[in-house]
Amino acid sequence: MVSKKSRAEVRTKKHSRMRNRFSGTAERPRLSVFRSNNHMYAQVIDDTAGNTLVSASTLEKDVKAELEKTNNVEAAAYLGTVIAKRALEKGIDTVVFDRGGFIYQGKVAALADAAREAGLEF
Repeated sequence: MVSKKSRAEVRTKKHSRMRNRFSGTAERPRLSVFRSNNHMYAQVIDDTAGNTLVSASTLEKDVKAELEKTNNVEAAAYLGTVIAKRALEKGIDTVVFDRGGFIYQGKVAALADAAREAGLEF
């Protein structure tokens, strides 16, 4: 009988394959998204220097205060606007989107669309 790999293993392998194709630079950093069962996290990363330039998550008090739940599409959309505003304040307007091996639908797509509407280009 063939055993089936867990979703987490599949996502991790998919993410490592994606990371071979692109990385963030100082001019165009990487917008990395991670989604757990309870929260969402977004970071703007410069891979050449190994620095996180901007970060936001639904764990933060000011973000959590605006949300009813931290693990739905509305929370993801709000997090997208927050990360975009913080990035624009730091002078970052273009990024490379890294969906972290997650399927581009639902929460991940909502975060990306909200970040685009708030002014980030990718």
